[in-house]
Amino acid sequence: RVPTVEEIQNMVERVLMDGEYVDVAKAYIIYRYEHEKIREKKQEEIIEKAGSGGLTVVKRDGSVVPFSLENIRRRFSYVIEKNETVIDIDGILAQIQREVFDGMTTVDVERTLIMVVRTMIEIDPAYSYLAARLVIAGVNKEILGAKTEMTDQALRDVFKVQIRKAVIDERLDPRLLVFDIDRLAKELDFSRDGQHNYLSAQTLSDRYITRNPETKKPYENIQMFWMRVAMGLALLEKDKTGKAIEFYHIMSQLLYVPSTPTLFHSGTNHAQMSSCYLTSVEDSLDHIFKSISDNAQLSKWSGGIGNDWTNLRGTGALIRGTGVESQGIIPFLKIANDTTMAINRSGRRRGATCAYLETWHWDIEDFLELRKNTGDERRRTPDMNTSNWIPDLFMKRIVSDGDWSLFSPDETPDLHHIYGKEFEEAYIAYEKKGEAGELKLYKKIKAKDLWKKMITMLFETGHPWITWKDPSNIRSPQDHVGVVHNSNLCTEITLNTSADETAVCNLGSINLERHVIDGKLDKEKVASTVRIGMRMLDNVVDLNFYPTKEAKNSNMRHRPIGLGVMGFQNALYKLGITFDSKESISFADTSMELISYHAILSSSQLAKERGSYKTFKGSKWDRNILPLDTLDLLEKERGEEITVSRDSVLDWAPVRESIALYGMRNSNCMSVAPTATISNVSVTSPTIEPMYKNIYVKSNQAGDFTVVNPYLIAELKEKQLWDSEMLNNLKFHDGSIASIAGIPQEIKDKYKEVFEIDMHWLITIAAHRGKWIDQSQSLNIYFRGTSGRELHDVYMHAWKSGLKTTYYLRTLGISQVEKSTVQTQNFGSTHLRQDTAKVANTDVKLCKIEDPDCEACQ
Repeated sequence: RVPTVEEIQNMVERVLMDGEYVDVAKAYIIYRYEHEKIREKKQEEIIEKAGSGGLTVVKRDGSVVPFSLENIRRRFSYVIEKNETVIDIDGILAQIQREVFDGMTTVDVERTLIMVVRTMIEIDPAYSYLAARLVIAGVNKEILGAKTEMTDQALRDVFKVQIRKAVIDERLDPRLLVFDIDRLAKELDFSRDGQHNYLSAQTLSDRYITRNPETKKPYENIQMFWMRVAMGLALLEKDKTGKAIEFYHIMSQLLYVPSTPTLFHSGTNHAQMSSCYLTSVEDSLDHIFKSISDNAQLSKWSGGIGNDWTNLRGTGALIRGTGVESQGIIPFLKIANDTTMAINRSGRRRGATCAYLETWHWDIEDFLELRKNTGDERRRTPDMNTSNWIPDLFMKRIVSDGDWSLFSPDETPDLHHIYGKEFEEAYIAYEKKGEAGELKLYKKIKAKDLWKKMITMLFETGHPWITWKDPSNIRSPQDHVGVVHNSNLCTEITLNTSADETAVCNLGSINLERHVIDGKLDKEKVASTVRIGMRMLDNVVDLNFYPTKEAKNSNMRHRPIGLGVMGFQNALYKLGITFDSKESISFADTSMELISYHAILSSSQLAKERGSYKTFKGSKWDRNILPLDTLDLLEKERGEEITVSRDSVLDWAPVRESIALYGMRNSNCMSVAPTATISNVSVTSPTIEPMYKNIYVKSNQAGDFTVVNPYLIAELKEKQLWDSEMLNNLKFHDGSIASIAGIPQEIKDKYKEVFEIDMHWLITIAAHRGKWIDQSQSLNIYFRGTSGRELHDVYMHAWKSGLKTTYYLRTLGISQVEKSTVQTQNFGSTHLRQDTAKVANTDVKLCKIEDPDCEACQ
């Protein structure tokens, strides 16, 4: 959009602090003024011409025909549902008249229709679904061709043609032709397209459906896309067609959706369907550069990377082979950072890596500063995430105001591979050796001072994240065959790694919102979805394309998978529960128990059918220790109370009996990933997050999208409070309704935005959910203030609650909704402006909303 003269003038007043460019600015304003006058005159002529039928459009075949508003009106009548009385067709047509020009192509006309409708999404969510149907209709027309009437039967017929065509073009696996494609075509339910809003449909169209790389023409529409994914996941099933149909139905109803790499690659010739890879880097030059090379291969195929760097000796440590001193880990992290940036994952996602380091490592203080935007850029990694891997002993030393010692791993080689009491005993023994002068590299600092620096860097740069070594290991089902040395790119995976094993996470998520029926969670529906989802995830292990032998070795031995959840906030809306309430804690607890129960039981039943994973013997599962039982183990090992109830509502005896009889198919069953992208596709709220804002603009690789909270608008409509004035109020207050007069308090409580919720609620809710999870949760922390003491309290609460990991620290910055259409002087100051003095140097770093490139996990 071209800025108006008034907007340019405002820009000039804000930007020009001296008189150097004033004359140039004034000349430009005069030029724009004249330009606007000419433009307005031309626009009037175009509108007049359009109304009289004088404009022409160029069709796909090159023919030129008159532009007709009546054709556009008929087009809308095709995609508008009868009950959508809120849609103002005349208003849309009037706006289209202003946008069209003579000689426009029909493709551009269709794009204009969508663009006009999407500008109205803020008025009512119905416009979002209308825009989605226009997008879907466009894809369908591309597949069918202009001369074929768009019917369900025509789409079913072309599905059979397109599958064969994509196989011939070497885009899809030839084994897809073995399926009974006629039977699959009959199962395609195109009425389910109506579930998708504009953000969902446009994201699927732009990024997910398979296209010819040269012509960019689609091989599939949305329903065909779901079926293609289902077919790819059923390739090794005995009843391939039957299972593909079963898989299709839970995905196309948005009950369960696999992770983005699975959606990208299922059924293709390179079916790399895993989300993240975890590696440990050994202290040798050969292995360091092998690991960096592996990172490149894993990133190439859409994998996010989590690297454990703690084994590397510290700066100044002796390298015996050359007789020189080591430069430590920082130069190698710089190389890893640059490798990350060089890789474009599958041509659709930017490479993404996270480096982990234990808190006792000699280079920890330099590690904390890797994301600073000042200092020597050769010792900075601006494109790579970082995370602290913290032993419980460090947290205890903070509480007791004790000292903390730093070592180099070449002198303390066992510290990284032990945990709990064993770690504490070895650590104290090394401290004594250091104090006696027996270690070359030994340094003692105050634990609180190091913690303060960690918290400060986290607040200023968003890194390194806070994750905990001991709960991740003590609660791990696989403690008998290795150590969890780090988490993944999004901190929800806690799997063992070694030089020979690259841990692999295969992810998918249950959409809780879709399982709330008539005001309650449908338990039978959840059980059915979990059972099918677990089977799909287990199939990924066998079907997956593994970029490295270490990844294949690990995944085939242990078969870990990560079933997670999304839509938690929207489920609360449907249940009438406020996020910061005891009822919310209870729902998180009981809903996750239900999912955990059926996930573990399903894995055991898969073991009955297919056999247990290779390293089952000796695991916690084999020892009759379930995730809930491990809280007591952590409490005993830590020597401090874990402030989470051990209550359960289900009878777990049948699950324990099944494991005792048949074992487990998967070493790990659950993890809660961010679902940044698949929640968009699934038309639900991301993962376990509260609502970010009730209205905002979301950016990703498919474009910019206005997002409004449909539940809030529905309630305001019910109270007859939704009108243009309320919309302007909502936009002016950046989505918050806390200070808008006339809205009942119960609605304000229910629709609090994330920065209006005390983070202790979010942590407590996560802790009660986490007691059922055998891996971890991708848990963002949202912090409104600037107090270091308050931030300390938040993370101490997370540790004392037994959490294994946290993810980003989100701070509230100056980022507001576009207000060019709002008369701001009518509303006073917004809540964000009142906080400007406090947070002027921080950024809004909301997970995957403000970053259009990073879509790391799901």
